[in-house]
Amino acid sequence: MMEKQLYDTIIRGGTVVHSQGTGPADIGILDGKIRAVADRIDVRAESEIDATGLLVLPGGVDTHCHIEQVSGAGLLNADTFETATRSAAMGGTTTVVSFAAQHPGHKMATVVKDYAALARKGALIDHAFHMIVSDTSNGNLEHDIPALIAEGHRSIKIFTTYDKVRQDDKSILDILSVAKDHGALVCFHAENDGLIRHMTEKLIAEGKTAARYHAASHPRAAEIEAIDRMCRFAEFTGARIMIFHVSTREGVAIIRDAIARGVPVQAETCPHYLFMTSDILNQPRAERFLCSPPQRTADDQAALWDGLSDETITLVTSDHAPYRMDETGKFANGREAPFNRIANGMPGLETRMPLMFDAMVTKGRMSLEHFVFVTATAPARAFGLRHKGQIAPGFDADLALWDKDLSYTYKANDLSDNVGYNPFEGTTVTGLPVTVLSRGKCVIRRRVLEGTPGQGRWLPME
Repeated sequence: MMEKQLYDTIIRGGTVVHSQGTGPADIGILDGKIRAVADRIDVRAESEIDATGLLVLPGGVDTHCHIEQVSGAGLLNADTFETATRSAAMGGTTTVVSFAAQHPGHKMATVVKDYAALARKGALIDHAFHMIVSDTSNGNLEHDIPALIAEGHRSIKIFTTYDKVRQDDKSILDILSVAKDHGALVCFHAENDGLIRHMTEKLIAEGKTAARYHAASHPRAAEIEAIDRMCRFAEFTGARIMIFHVSTREGVAIIRDAIARGVPVQAETCPHYLFMTSDILNQPRAERFLCSPPQRTADDQAALWDGLSDETITLVTSDHAPYRMDETGKFANGREAPFNRIANGMPGLETRMPLMFDAMVTKGRMSLEHFVFVTATAPARAFGLRHKGQIAPGFDADLALWDKDLSYTYKANDLSDNVGYNPFEGTTVTGLPVTVLSRGKCVIRRRVLEGTPGQGRWLPME
């Protein structure tokens, strides 16, 4: 009688960052799951991967991605699930959480159903969804949202600014109450709408319409006020919240103080806040770098790094928001459009992990283990992705094999997405993923795509 096969795949000889520590280990994989992590696995498997000289890390978990989504301004972004997840995998990410975006008048249940169909068709890696809530009427708050939470869509996103999607304070409190009762996390784009409108009107009246004035239209006070208000709302309701894309020193301090008071708040930041300042908007074609909140100062960057160090900020995500530099994207309102009519966002799925590895590990700013924590483990935990973000028996075999010595200088248009430019052109990173597995199957092998559209699965948040 033939002996039952213990493993489909064994990864041998790498330096593994796993639940028991960091060091040389073999990993045994069966049916898409990690079954063993040991100093040495003595049996053979049909497929074996030699990881000698490589780091074996959990696949990245990017919980802030805009994919195949229509914006509040009615503009479809550049990436499909196929192109976005291809790019994510090339950057070492094996799980994405993107946005099922509701627009006024739409039923939330229909929005999620239609969005899930797009992911099923195109995603090469596993995925979950945040619900962007813009309309709480028509049974959405009473029926659709609680039912979707029960199905595993346990993350809600709220905007405190932007026409068509922003919620007023009363609606925010209503949503927080439902989230608290049904066990969901509420995520905030936290900027004060009045301050942004005031500054935008002032700048345009003064003829300051070029892209470089975008940063001035989103003053730091807008983020500071809104973060503080959302933390107070969480404290009042007891609802769990996440503050997205923190960009200011004051924002970090507010969150740190709120955590000390026992407020159930978590926070993320993004590479463009850690590696860019507002001076970048003085470059030619500044439209490439427009994002909200905007990039800030070197002092803010120092505070963000301090926040990562003391775990006030526990997640680093891409906020991948892809728009091409043409009439389908950034210039949908014309080449001479004022800054407030230029699509906001940059591609970041493919660059997030290498940029952070280079800064944290190669340059010695933080430990390899902390890199894994902020790019994989903490995002998975925050959103209840129970089998992601760690290398341990029972977890999904989502793994990235990194060559810590491999260097690359980003070029003008070298990403695997559909955006057509790289905002980090000219930046050199040392340390890149070379082989990436999703549920034990190679999606990327030696920097070449092997995955197929539709092989990724939807993940319930638990």
